[in-house]
Amino acid sequence: MTKLILLNYKLADNNIRMGVLWNDNEVLDIKSASKKLNEDYFNGLNMIEDLIVCDEDGFSKVKLFLDKLKKIQTATDKTFDLIQKEDLHNLEKITYLAPIYNPQKIICLGRNYLEHAKEGGQEPPKYPMIWGKFNTAIIGHQENIIIPKITDKVDVEVELVIVIGKEGKNIPEDKALEYVAGYTIGNDVSARDFQYMDKQFTRAKTMDTFAPLGPWIVSADEIPNPQVLDIELSVNGRNWQKSNTKHMIFSVAYIISYLSQSFTFKPGDLIFTGTPSGVGHFQTPPVYLKDKDKVSLYIEKVGLLENTVQAEK
Repeated sequence: MTKLILLNYKLADNNIRMGVLWNDNEVLDIKSASKKLNEDYFNGLNMIEDLIVCDEDGFSKVKLFLDKLKKIQTATDKTFDLIQKEDLHNLEKITYLAPIYNPQKIICLGRNYLEHAKEGGQEPPKYPMIWGKFNTAIIGHQENIIIPKITDKVDVEVELVIVIGKEGKNIPEDKALEYVAGYTIGNDVSARDFQYMDKQFTRAKTMDTFAPLGPWIVSADEIPNPQVLDIELSVNGRNWQKSNTKHMIFSVAYIISYLSQSFTFKPGDLIFTGTPSGVGHFQTPPVYLKDKDKVSLYIEKVGLLENTVQAEK
């Protein structure tokens, strides 16, 4: 089966491109390459989220296109030579963009790892604890997390993020993974002072740049079991968080089914599934982000999301 790792990116011309990871070092501009095959696979689609929300299965379109392209490559067709020259770009020379910028919903879970609940002195929740983020908080891989002037207690949390692939309401738990388009990494950046001052989480967790996403979306068929993934976060090379998604209190399938009883999921909706223990706020003494810090988030089979911290000027 064709492997799908999808991302949005830019080159020096500043045009947004839809890409698929071609190998470990290169991304393929799928829209430009498809035009060279005289195919209309991606007409009207400009970003990865367009593939997710389009009427047909956009990921299937990408797979069909890649299968055809690989046959041309094997046949040493001159068209492939042109694609290789113009549409394959080294990952070190691109500017990463977030894989999704305009989800209808960004839903977040709290205390979904037992040890994280314990470190905060809280009982594990009996039901998923939820709040939301705004899409104005989204940034991509290698963009800067901005510490607002109004806070000096900004913290970070590594989370597996579910990307919903099709509309659904009252979804049975045993069918829930069928509604997943793929997975990405999310950083639930949080202003802890506002979190406790407001006595609810939304404002503290959805300030501008407080939802780094990326570096890409890995299609769901690459991760048939999302409950067996190592998950880590480090700041300036020092490990803060290290766990595995098997330690989630509520599984990916349960979360989707549970939430779908309350509202209709739409393609492109995002769910942050909670974070393990080790966040800065509960270290002794507490540690918060500062200017020029480098935050690195890793999830097995998904990738590495990195952002540098910048104090607001």
